[in-house]
Amino acid sequence: MTSSEPTAIPTTLGDSGQVMLTNRLRKNLRNIGKWARQHNIQCYRLYDNDLPEYAFAIDVYGDRIYMAEYQAPAQIAEEKVQERQAQALAAVAEVMQLPPAHIYLKTRQRQRGKSQYEAQDQSHDYFVVTEGAAKLWVNLRDYLDTGLFLDHRPMRRFIFENCRDLRVLNLFCYTGSVSVQAALGGAASTLSIDLSNTYLDWARKNFGLNGLGGSQHRLKRADCIEYLQSNSAMFELIFLDPPTFSNSKNSDNVLDIQRDHVGLIKNAMKKLEQDGLLIFSTNMRNFKLDAELTKIYAIQDFTKQSIDRDFERSKKIHQTWLILHA
Repeated sequence: MTSSEPTAIPTTLGDSGQVMLTNRLRKNLRNIGKWARQHNIQCYRLYDNDLPEYAFAIDVYGDRIYMAEYQAPAQIAEEKVQERQAQALAAVAEVMQLPPAHIYLKTRQRQRGKSQYEAQDQSHDYFVVTEGAAKLWVNLRDYLDTGLFLDHRPMRRFIFENCRDLRVLNLFCYTGSVSVQAALGGAASTLSIDLSNTYLDWARKNFGLNGLGGSQHRLKRADCIEYLQSNSAMFELIFLDPPTFSNSKNSDNVLDIQRDHVGLIKNAMKKLEQDGLLIFSTNMRNFKLDAELTKIYAIQDFTKQSIDRDFERSKKIHQTWLILHA
């Protein structure tokens, strides 16, 4: 995604399409917003491409809004794109009753390699949100991602509820939110691995924010593929949520999750105690789990249970499996 400067927000909502979007946002706020309040959920998806004319994902982060626009086809005139952006910003400001400074707009584009980790801005505009027992730093301006994958909320909750006294491994750990939830849930230890210094520093701040740390909760900068091939440590709960594609300048490994997931899962299972649990998840929309794995391990498709109400409109947002030794 690429950042864009805040667009001036019109004060009137005269356009018919804009009125439709405003009405849809109000309807979603009555339904999804009410659900979120009832479950004490501060960060949630309010709108996800509901109207094809307004191709946005709109997320609530406390008293701020993050709008990610799906990149328009090349044949759509730039003037029309900017007009729709202004209309969408106006609708959000009207419905949420927020000032322009609390609404962030970015445009989704495919990112690969080191561009996935580089800062897009230097505002250092971090603020704290809560999720269950955890406090987490998010940043809606500086990076391609906000620091918190909202669609994985149910799995963080699952791990919090099922990790007591377990040794937990969090691969491709991103900003460490899964590890924080595991630590708060009473895990005996957590090991969080990522190749990005940016994300590991972010994870370290998240641990500190929750008063966590010490030798039982470690952060490690490493290539997860190499770690699974070389290290002998064993765990009772492993969370494996790799990127769909990755080719970092810091590693010779190029990860294609459809091509490589069988070997990745097999190596992860070698690190799993006999009575342990591996959680494998991917956001690749057309991903197919290789049938070979079902002959080796006990596998449960957990996708339905791993999607909360705010993501039900986009059931392909991710797929999740629980994997046990046979």
